[in-house]
Amino acid sequence: MSEEKEMTFEEAMKQLEAIVEKLEEGNVPLEEAIAFFQEGMKLSKLCHDKLQHVEKQLEYMLREDGELVPFSPEEA
Repeated sequence: MSEEKEMTFEEAMKQLEAIVEKLEEGNVPLEEAIAFFQEGMKLSKLCHDKLQHVEKQLEYMLREDGELVPFSPEEA
């Protein structure tokens, strides 16, 4: 899964949803189900990491002088 680093959050979620649908059907051979599950876990981690990164970005606003400061709605 080398394209993960370039995959967008939306692309990863779409693939994850497709995997969940396949697994929910219940007619997937065990070996294939395990491979889908492993791929789903990787995609889930990718989405989680991207969300954490965005969360951290939203916690701070960049001042004109380049200093990161906690975001305060009153200052906006």
